[in-house]
Amino acid sequence: MSETAENTNVTPISADSQLSDEQKRAQLRKKIEAGEKRNAERSFADQAKDVADSAVEFTKKHPFAVVGGAIVIGLAIGAMTRPGRRLSRRGGALATLAFDSLLAYGARAIDGAANAAEYAGDRLEDFGDSASTTARGLRRDAAYRFDVASDALKANSRKAARVGSRNARSLKTRFGY
Repeated sequence: MSETAENTNVTPISADSQLSDEQKRAQLRKKIEAGEKRNAERSFADQAKDVADSAVEFTKKHPFAVVGGAIVIGLAIGAMTRPGRRLSRRGGALATLAFDSLLAYGARAIDGAANAAEYAGDRLEDFGDSASTTARGLRRDAAYRFDVASDALKANSRKAARVGSRNARSLKTRFGY
């Protein structure tokens, strides 16, 4: 077996294969359906747990960004109330500029948290696929090695039987009947 065929569980659909275009499409459809089924089997609770874990990890790595984002969200909600709007009119241009910069910083922090959660989910999925592929390869290797050992054991037992039979005949001829 070649090294690439042993290490991957993917059958390539290439232009030089003997399959027709319709067969290639059918194979591709099967692979897409299998991926969709895997995604559908993940429960909402699993997905929510992944997102929560990613958010906690992001918070531990970037505590100031999270605090700044919370402040910006609080200021944004406050600015939407009547007293907040009055205060921004009185504060003038400098307060408006500071508020706008805090709002931009908070939006950037929230986008960063969302991107981190998405990245963590993708990495976890990649790790799962890699572990599953490795496990299948190990299972194939173990089955192959078991077959080789079984064949060697059978060959050695046949050889031992032949040698024993020859020795028995030799002894029989030496001692006579």
